Amino acid sequence: MARGPSGGGSDARCQEGRLPAVRRVQDVTVYGDARGVRVARLHVSPADNLRAARQWWDAEADDYQAEHGAFLGDVDLLWCPEGLREADARLLGDVAGARVLEVGCGAAAAARWLVTQGADVVALDLSAGMLRHAVAAGEATGVRPVLLQADAQYLPLRDSSFDIAFTAFGAVPFVDDSARVMREVFRVLRPGGRWVFAVTHPMRWIFPDDPGPDGLVATHSYFDRRPYVELDADGRPTYVEHHRTLGDRVREIVGAGFVLQDLIEPEWPEGEDHTWGQWSALRGSLFPGTAIFVCHKPA
Repeated sequence: MARGPSGGGSDARCQEGRLPAVRRVQDVTVYGDARGVRVARLHVSPADNLRAARQWWDAEADDYQAEHGAFLGDVDLLWCPEGLREADARLLGDVAGARVLEVGCGAAAAARWLVTQGADVVALDLSAGMLRHAVAAGEATGVRPVLLQADAQYLPLRDSSFDIAFTAFGAVPFVDDSARVMREVFRVLRPGGRWVFAVTHPMRWIFPDDPGPDGLVATHSYFDRRPYVELDADGRPTYVEHHRTLGDRVREIVGAGFVLQDLIEPEWPEGEDHTWGQWSALRGSLFPGTAIFVCHKPA
């Protein structure tokens, strides 16, 4: 699971009280920060997006695993901070003997779990830093899926070579052209193949990234599709995350050729009080934090 479950892109730093000033410059909303870091809603070039994604995940891989690794597990497919596990949900169907692709695998805990279920798994990620953790975990557990460093927008894989593809918060929110990811996944799946992906629920982008009461107040337009961007002191993007409405996602799915079978909106589990970024029992009891799209390629 990638960084999606840390923010969803709704001005994560605002909740910490470090952004006292807001100013709007043409099509850009910039939040000032005394530390020289800026958070903005603005469009960036595909090249800057790709560079920021690779560098951010390489730099943050160790901290991300230290913070979230125990929750995600070493050999487990956890779909979301709400705690939905593939062992219970079976969204991928019967994986025994299937050739499976994980897109945006991070440390590849999900891919390792699928190997234990009898699947033949290829797990890819853009970040060498995250793949380093995947290699280490494979050595520690003895469960080793095939690992591949690649951009999800340009899969270096043969047409019709997989039965199932999936991602739990990987790749889709972080690329410049998520519609292209859908087309690429469609291309590499065999007829009848399944594509399941989890992202931050689009309605979360209306609210600040705050697990507390401040995160219940709508502050952004649902229809503002400018990405959430973190900038360094020189104005270079260091982190980029994209918002799409539910309608946008459906059009991407259908436009690629898929049939949308289901949309899962996991409920917050009763009695669970953990927090992951902006995910919390308070917010989860009122509105969804995760959207899981279950699709298939026509036979």
